[in-house]
Amino acid sequence: MSKPCIICVAITGSLPKKENNPAVPITVTEQVESTQAAFEAGATIVHAHVRNDDETPSSDPEKFARLKEGLEKHCPGMIIQFSTGGRSGAGKERGGMIALQPDMASLSVGSNNFPTRVYENSPDLVDWLASEMRTHHVKPEIETFDLSHIHQAAAMNRDGRIPGKLYVQFVMGVKNAMPVDRDVFDYYIKTVERLVPDGEWCAAGIGQHQFTLNEWCISSGGHTRTGLEDNIRLNRDTLAPSNAALVKRAADLCEKYERPVATWQQAREILGLPLKAA
Repeated sequence: MSKPCIICVAITGSLPKKENNPAVPITVTEQVESTQAAFEAGATIVHAHVRNDDETPSSDPEKFARLKEGLEKHCPGMIIQFSTGGRSGAGKERGGMIALQPDMASLSVGSNNFPTRVYENSPDLVDWLASEMRTHHVKPEIETFDLSHIHQAAAMNRDGRIPGKLYVQFVMGVKNAMPVDRDVFDYYIKTVERLVPDGEWCAAGIGQHQFTLNEWCISSGGHTRTGLEDNIRLNRDTLAPSNAALVKRAADLCEKYERPVATWQQAREILGLPLKAA
């Protein structure tokens, strides 16, 4: 298998704090430094959230702007993907950073249960976020927590609300949402290939399931996501020392399955994103 594998690093997220793992990057400076090390280890997409000084989630466009500036300077060519997730804000506040024109932004096209609440993505909000991404030429990454989300993304692709080649990410292992199930995973792939045959797919495993999903993705010809947002440990007894360490673990799996780790140029070509001078 020779298709290059894109490794996405989700550096911070909304939940893990320093008390959980001191390596979690919270400030913009920490985030840039952590991402640079992950980039050098093989990650070519950075999935980014921002935090307030007290480590609570934020959707402050000014923080995103400073982060984008630092990433472009220190990780030239890397694909910058901002989160529009529901833990960082409410309603249209979730899309306030799209106007900064990152390369990509996450887009959840339907609702589902989370550990203690409903992750609400109403049709009106989904359409508005998708419209903002079209306006500012930002490519969505479709975060799918349920089979129906793949069907919805395909419908939005057909009617033009999400134009171009789809990039679909399966999120598995969130409590009260889709568990880590190999038959479901294989059917997700089959569904993407049937509904959007020119699309690309990846997957994220939460917590202890991260390495499992990394291996399933890489061995099945897809792309993969790792990082401290989803998992703060190397194993049950050892905290991950950095985002780069988790990226290296995914890169080692690429070597195991004889897949090259995608360069940033290859990642941009695979996803249909314009090349930028390094």
